[in-house]
Amino acid sequence: MFKLNFSSKQKQLFKRLYTTSKDFIESESSYQVTTYARPNDLVITRGTNCYLYDDFSGKKYVDFTSGIAVTGLGHSNPQIAQLLYDQAKKLVHCSNLYYNDQALILSDKLVEKTQKFGGQYDISKVFLCNSGSEANEAALKFVKKFGIKISEDRIGIAAFENSFHGRTCGSLSVTYNPKYRTPFGPLVPGAEFFSLSNEGLESLKQKFESGKFAGCIIEPIQGEGGVYPIPIPKLVELKQLCQANNVVLIYDEIQCGMGRSGKLWAHSYLPKEAHPDIFTVAKALGNGFPVAATCINEKINNILKVGDHGTTYGGNPLACRVANYVLDVIGQENFLQQVNEKGAYLVARLNKLKEKYPALIKEIRGKGLIIGCELTQPPNDLVNKCRENGLLIITAGKSTLRFVPALIIEKDVLDEGLDILEKSIGEVFNKK
Repeated sequence: MFKLNFSSKQKQLFKRLYTTSKDFIESESSYQVTTYARPNDLVITRGTNCYLYDDFSGKKYVDFTSGIAVTGLGHSNPQIAQLLYDQAKKLVHCSNLYYNDQALILSDKLVEKTQKFGGQYDISKVFLCNSGSEANEAALKFVKKFGIKISEDRIGIAAFENSFHGRTCGSLSVTYNPKYRTPFGPLVPGAEFFSLSNEGLESLKQKFESGKFAGCIIEPIQGEGGVYPIPIPKLVELKQLCQANNVVLIYDEIQCGMGRSGKLWAHSYLPKEAHPDIFTVAKALGNGFPVAATCINEKINNILKVGDHGTTYGGNPLACRVANYVLDVIGQENFLQQVNEKGAYLVARLNKLKEKYPALIKEIRGKGLIIGCELTQPPNDLVNKCRENGLLIITAGKSTLRFVPALIIEKDVLDEGLDILEKSIGEVFNKK
């Protein structure tokens, strides 16, 4: 076994070349495209389990972000590091011109474990790709073909307020926040947004009855939009509307799937009559290594032909070997049980904070280890203070702190991070 850590000699070299992380950023960041607003005093150089390190500054951070719900089994997981090493010596890539063993095993495992753990009951086929946006692009293409086979003008896609489905043109078309969409002009035609209120669903019903809609996409737990679990009755009603009008239902499980909700899939909480025709998965599937999947039923598979879609890197043996291991670990009853236990503990501690700061903390919501803490004030100052004090945490929506730590986080590390959060709240908001 080996560790991907910096040697003491490398650390000394950093210290000689750059006094601080800020020095390094100022010296080395000029060639980065201007698409991210990052802290100018933090450079992540390594990670272990639920901690991240900046070797330029010598600082250690409790990580409540897990790479935005990605590293569910922790940073620098030694078993995954060994798998990468072993598979890289054997075969990294061979293209989709040929079958490879790891992709076949992963496809089979996704179907088997989905059925075992109460996910899409009629899942039958899997398309493997590299990222969440790609998985959603594939889903949208499949839906478009399904609709066009019925009628040439059946191209509409329904999406919902607070949704986030990706940054590529297709996935962006069904992402709600206008600030992400409007700078790029017209995107894929036919996308419309609805609320999940009674009025919104009535409007959706009328649109579906027009015969112009091919599909509908929704996150069972909306992540980027503010951590909003969609009520089960709403998802049951939505599926009924789709079924009555021959509209394909897609569940985006990219952030809320892979055990994050306390079940293998967030839609595993739903009765069969609310299951999707397609669901997408990425993020935690590779624990940080790029891999994703679009999972479909036979109704969708029947309209697909050779050449309808493709990918160069998708389903490569290296990514699939990692995903097979990750799925084996997360897809166990006792693993999912401990996610729920830790989630309950996290919520209990946040509720105590809510009692202490009732004017600041408005609501705690979520499932498992995807939890939102909605504030009455903008959270940016608090996020910065947490970082200063040794905790990395991110936001969602307009005023929500998002808690998506590694699924294997230990109780004492949760406590360590929550203690920093409480201290930071006092430092920021007791001044105001």
